[in-house]
Amino acid sequence: MTAADAPPIIFVHGTRFSAGQWSPQLAALKEDFQVAAVDLPGHGARSAQPWSLDAATEIIASAVDSLGRGPALVVGHSLGGYVSLEFARRCPEQLRGLVLAGASVSTYGPWATPYRLVAGLVPRIPADRLTRWNDRFLRRLYSPEVVDATIRAGYAFHTLPAAWGDVLGRFDADAMRHVSAPVLILNGEKDTVFRSGERDFARAHPHARIELIPRARHLANFDDPEAFTDAVRRFTLQLTTGVDAA
Repeated sequence: MTAADAPPIIFVHGTRFSAGQWSPQLAALKEDFQVAAVDLPGHGARSAQPWSLDAATEIIASAVDSLGRGPALVVGHSLGGYVSLEFARRCPEQLRGLVLAGASVSTYGPWATPYRLVAGLVPRIPADRLTRWNDRFLRRLYSPEVVDATIRAGYAFHTLPAAWGDVLGRFDADAMRHVSAPVLILNGEKDTVFRSGERDFARAHPHARIELIPRARHLANFDDPEAFTDAVRRFTLQLTTGVDAA
């Protein structure tokens, strides 16, 4: 089997971002794989659509159907990772594999407190100010080819309270028991918070493994696009051949 036999790959972005988050991965993988990235409700091209977890999972399901290649590998980052877990529970027949990136910590208990505070604070800050802060942050850390698509698409600050309100208190390692497909837990080595539960998540699934991107933080696909893309590529080929491509 070759890459031509591989499942399609659907990328699901993180908090406040859009499908543009995945421009480095789409550019690197499109020659060998059928790839697509979605905008979740309230984000990117769907900015005017009200957020709901139901709608978010339906968007992923529609993207899988639109590619017409059967079950897909779904790659979800942060918020998109938790949405992908919910998609895996609701639509197991559409899932060939799952990559959880920056989404392997329980959203229950004390961990959720600072995120609830942020979700409450964001609506009080003018959106143009938040945009300037985010633009400066991304441009300071990353090259234009990595982040320009994200910056052009804008940020979904208005959706953040509803999105995290839906996720907080809903997901922990037990969510992995509802995933029928193999799982790659792909984290930045320095993403201390979001990888803190990775071992629990891995233990909860019979076919899950952990891979770390050295020196990368929460935005691992920006910190080291090549390493992140290579990990997705190898996992996709492993799903295709049944042999670890590492």
